[in-house]
Amino acid sequence: MTQFADVLADRPLLADGAMGTVLYARGIFINRCYDELNLSDPGLILSVHEEYLLAGAEILETNTFGANRMRLARHGLADKLTEINAAGVRLARQAVARLKEKQDSEAWVAGSVGPLGVRLEPLGKTGLDEARSAFAEQIRILAEGGPNAGPNAGPNAGVDLLIIETMPALNEARVALEAARAVAPHLPVLVMVTVDDEINCLDGSSPQQAAALLTEWGASAVGVNCSTGPTTVLTAVEAMRPATALPLAAMPNAGMPRAVEGRNIYLCSPEYMASFARKAIAAGVQIVGGCCGTTPNHIRAMRSAIRAIERDQDEQAHLASSGVAPVPNPETPPEPLEARSRLGSLIAKGKFVTLAEIVPPKGIDCSKEIEGAGLLAQLGVHAINVYDSPHASARMSAQSLCIQIQQNHGIETILNYICRDRNIFSIQADLLGASSIGLRNILCLTGDPIKLGNYPDATEVFDVDSIGLVNIAQRLNHGLDIGANSIGASTNFTVGVAANPGAPDIENELRRFAYKVEAGAEYAITRPVFDLRLLENFLERIQAHRIPVIASIWPLTSLRNAEYMKNDLRLFMPEEIMLRMAQADTPDAARAEGIEIAQEMLEAVRPYVQGIQVSAPFGLYNVAAEVIASVLPRGANPME
Repeated sequence: MTQFADVLADRPLLADGAMGTVLYARGIFINRCYDELNLSDPGLILSVHEEYLLAGAEILETNTFGANRMRLARHGLADKLTEINAAGVRLARQAVARLKEKQDSEAWVAGSVGPLGVRLEPLGKTGLDEARSAFAEQIRILAEGGPNAGPNAGPNAGVDLLIIETMPALNEARVALEAARAVAPHLPVLVMVTVDDEINCLDGSSPQQAAALLTEWGASAVGVNCSTGPTTVLTAVEAMRPATALPLAAMPNAGMPRAVEGRNIYLCSPEYMASFARKAIAAGVQIVGGCCGTTPNHIRAMRSAIRAIERDQDEQAHLASSGVAPVPNPETPPEPLEARSRLGSLIAKGKFVTLAEIVPPKGIDCSKEIEGAGLLAQLGVHAINVYDSPHASARMSAQSLCIQIQQNHGIETILNYICRDRNIFSIQADLLGASSIGLRNILCLTGDPIKLGNYPDATEVFDVDSIGLVNIAQRLNHGLDIGANSIGASTNFTVGVAANPGAPDIENELRRFAYKVEAGAEYAITRPVFDLRLLENFLERIQAHRIPVIASIWPLTSLRNAEYMKNDLRLFMPEEIMLRMAQADTPDAARAEGIEIAQEMLEAVRPYVQGIQVSAPFGLYNVAAEVIASVLPRGANPME
C-alpha cells in the first residue's frame, strides 16, 4: 500500500480502458458472460490486457467487473465464482509479466469490483449484510496471494489494489468498501461512483457528498467513472476536490453511445480523450483511464498526452533547479483567415465561393486531370478540391496532384486529407510538408472504410478521426506539434471539414459536426445534395455551431449512376429525380438531364450556403464546367 501510494504521489497514473467494448468488437455477443471468458477463452482476455499495456496503461483491471455471485447466477455460473475471479487475476498478472520481459516496464494489477446488479434495501429486497457478504466473497479471491507485492509480483499473487467502480448509490459503495477493508485491509481501495447529466450519483447524492463520505468510510482514493462522457466526469471530479484530500480518479465513457446500424457506438475520438486527460490532470486528478467505449487507441492517445505533461514538468523542474526562468513553448498564432489563402479570404469576406472537385488518377499520368483543372480555372472557379483515395482506392497522392495543378495553372487547391492510412507522426509530417510547398487549404476527413475498396485486407490506422485531425491542424496553425513543442512558425492552413445533411443517423452527424467546429473547423463542404429539404434542416440545426457551408453538387450521368448514389453511397435521392433519369432514353439525353438537375439544385441551394462545389463525374470536366458556368459571370477572375 505504501509503495503504490508513493508512486501515486509522484506522478499521475494511466489506467486501461473498456474490456467489454473490445470483446464486442471482436465478435463476442453481448448476451455472453464476459467474465466467464477468463475460463473458456483466456487467450482472448490475455490479448486485450496486452494491447492496453502496450498502449501505455499502468493500471490493468482484471476482467471481473461482473464476477460476483449475484451477477454470475444470471448466467448459471455462481458455482464458478472462485475459478473466474482467480483466472481474472492470473491473466492480468501474466500480461504484466510479459510486458516486463518485452519492455522492462511495470504495471499494477487492480481487482475490478462492479455493482451487484440488484436493488439494496430499503428500495430492494437484498439486505445490506447480504450485499456485504457477496462483495467480501469476490474481494477475498481477488486479494489472494498474500500482502501487496507491487508490480514485480509473480503470476500467482493477488491484486495490487482494488477498484470498486460504477457504484450507482452510496449505500452500495459503502458496503463494498467495508467488505474490502474487512477481508483485504492491506490493499489500497479506489472507489468510483457513476453520475448522471446533473453530475449527481444515481441515488441523488452530490459528488461532494460522495467524496466526503467515502473518505470518512476509509477509501484510499475516490473518483467518477462511466457516466455520460468526459465532460460530465471532469465536472464531477472537480466538484469532489474541495471535499477530500484523497487522490482523485476519472475514467469516463467515450461519450454517450449512439445506435448506428443496430449497434451502440461510442464516438469520442482518441484525440478528444487525450484532451480530457490533459484537463483532468490539470484539475488535480491523479488516476485517469477509460470506461465503456474506450479502446487501446484511446489509451494510447492519453498516454501521449500524459508524457507531454511529464516532459514539460521535467523541463520546468530542470530550469528551476538551474536558476533559469522557465520559458513556455512559444506559440505562433496563424495569420487572420483572410490572409492565409484566397479561399480563406473569400470565406472571411462572406463572398460566394465556387469550387470544382477532381479525383487523382490511378496511375502516374495526371495530364487529363491537369488539363481539366485548366479548363475550370479559365472558367473562373476559385479553387480545385482534390480528393484523397476516395472509396479506399489506390491513386496518385492528392498532395502531388495539388501542387502540380497549382504550378501549371496558378489556381489554388484544397488538399483532402484522410486519417485512415496514417498515424499521428505521418499526419504531422505530411501537413508540415504540405505547408512548406505552398498548400494552404485542407479538408480534414476520417476516410472511407477499407472494405469499400479493392484491398479489404489492408490495414486501417485511425490514430485519430476527422475531429482529432482538425485538432492537430489547428495546433500546427498555432506553431505547435501535438506534444506542444514549437515548430517555429504557423502552418497557416484554412481548415475545412465534411458534412452530410442526409446522414442516416443525423443526430450523430450533428454531434460530430459540433465537435469539429469546437476543434477549430473554419468551413464545411457537404456531400452531394439532391434534396433541398435535407440541407435546410441541417443548416437550421447547426445554428449554434454555424460555420460557412459549401454545398456539393453532383451532375448525374445515368440512371445507374443515380441508383449507385442512392443505394451504395446512401445519399437521399428523391423519386422525382430517379424518374427523370429513368425517362432519359439515350446516354446523351441522360447526361443532359443530369446537368439540368444539377443546375436546378445549384440555383436552389444558393440562398442557403456560402458556396458550391461541382463534381466532375468520371473525369467529365466539361460536364462540371457546364454546370458551374451558370453561376460564374463571364470573364470571372479566380484570384478575386
